[in-house]
Amino acid sequence: MQTKFHPFPELSTQRLLLRQLHPEDAPEIFIQRSDPRIVAFTAIPPGQTLEDARHFIQKINTNVANETSVYWAITLKNAPQLIGTICLWNFSLEQSSAEIGYSLHPDFQGQGYMQEAFSAVVQYAFEAMELEYMEACLNLENTPSVRLLARNKFVHTGESDGLAVFTQNKTGYFG
Repeated sequence: MQTKFHPFPELSTQRLLLRQLHPEDAPEIFIQRSDPRIVAFTAIPPGQTLEDARHFIQKINTNVANETSVYWAITLKNAPQLIGTICLWNFSLEQSSAEIGYSLHPDFQGQGYMQEAFSAVVQYAFEAMELEYMEACLNLENTPSVRLLARNKFVHTGESDGLAVFTQNKTGYFG
């Protein structure tokens, strides 16, 4: 399992650029972490201030530097403004696995952007990082997220802390 993120692994898709978070992303990170439509299905305490968002960006970039997570800002190629985020974290060297997490601003949902970003990150995880397994934990009431995971061959494999656990292995099917 490879967890070297220097230089930062920018990913590009047909319409998106997945890049490292920058301090200038603080207003959008504040929205991502405080808008009730975005945090409704998470256990994340809502952000209270723009300063909270700045501290969050510092923490995330420290984690990337320490190789404990990799966290991308999702942007449109023709506009640098962050529209969502996607990350790999909770690494297990013993199991060669990671957890994937993601969010997308409601104005950009339903247009295939998260599918595009998700596919790029899953490919990066299995090919560049050489992961064997990936996991996602979510509230089953978040039906768009459940559909995204199913479309990407993640299988509901259990429960943890009140959340559904979905898993996929390197071959594309868990089992």
